[in-house]
Amino acid sequence: MKPLTNKEEEVMKILWRLKKGFVKDILEAYKGQQEIPHYNTLSTMVRNLEEKGYVAYKAYGKTHEYFPVISKESYRAVFMEKAISDFFSDSYAHLVSQFAREEKISISELKEIIKLIEKNK
Repeated sequence: MKPLTNKEEEVMKILWRLKKGFVKDILEAYKGQQEIPHYNTLSTMVRNLEEKGYVAYKAYGKTHEYFPVISKESYRAVFMEKAISDFFSDSYAHLVSQFAREEKISISELKEIIKLIEKNK
């Protein structure tokens, strides 16, 4: 799976939410955000996502309706593996301890994680 730029990832989040859409639909979903790309820029990003294998399209004449071919869950798994490898020395313990140090995870959440681990053994 080829890596996505931050802007491409934003487009994918929109497509995952919409399930499918034309460039105008994706552009409409940007409403309320600080940076709204120009139509042509967005169209280029969507074509790049298609070239990278993240989206496909159904053609209606010259117009294309795009849809994701990579699920959000699949992308998340690859993204997390890379982040854990790059920033936490391939250690899930380092990841969880980072959240604990920053007080981003509660004791009850840690207990819940332990229960899940024990359940899956």
